[in-house]
Amino acid sequence: MRIALISDIHANEVALRAVMASIEEVGVDQVVCLGDVATLGPRPGATLDVLRELGCPCILGNHDEFLLEPALIRTYTDVPIVVDAVDWCRDQLSGDDLAFLRTFQARLEIPLDAGSTLLLFHGSPRSHMENLLADTPPEELDRALAGYAATVMAGGHTHIQMLRQHRGTLLVNPGSVGLPFKEFAAGGPPTLLDHAEYATVEARRGAVQVTLHRVPVDREALREAARACDNPMRGALLRHYA
Repeated sequence: MRIALISDIHANEVALRAVMASIEEVGVDQVVCLGDVATLGPRPGATLDVLRELGCPCILGNHDEFLLEPALIRTYTDVPIVVDAVDWCRDQLSGDDLAFLRTFQARLEIPLDAGSTLLLFHGSPRSHMENLLADTPPEELDRALAGYAATVMAGGHTHIQMLRQHRGTLLVNPGSVGLPFKEFAAGGPPTLLDHAEYATVEARRGAVQVTLHRVPVDREALREAARACDNPMRGALLRHYA
């Protein structure tokens, strides 16, 4: 069993298609999306179209819920450009798009093979807004993961790839498809990396392997997508993709 994990697409259809091409080359049994799919970037509707066509299970991220519950974002951030970009993305979506987002689930457990399981969430099992990082103290991880057990646990949210062992469990973050961060932003403006990210989890005859992947993305296609929209994030994206 080999599963590809994608997360934090953030309406970047160009990066999502690059990642899906890489996943097709690698070959997997299943793809799972860990959330935050259709905000901040230039093509929210087109990104949802790709996910619908893929037909993969999707986890509800905090930004997905911001699209469904507009007031919720102000409990998370009051940065005007972020709030305005989420509002803009919501305005681009159809009723069918919002209905699709309502099918996303908080957590998902998948059997890998006899005796191995994979638990999936967005931030942590208890909250899609919780950060699990490489330097999160073990005692904080104990509280965040309390009541859950799996061979591998995987979430996104921080936009930073990670593979960490915690009390026997492999804790994975596949990174971000659409907005990978160079370092944890902690609420400040992030520095973006020039690739797209995902992970694969494989179990065969009791052996478990996690691989973090980085995929090049066509920068001219990224610029074209940003130029073609009037998203409040347009200027910031064009400066990064210059």
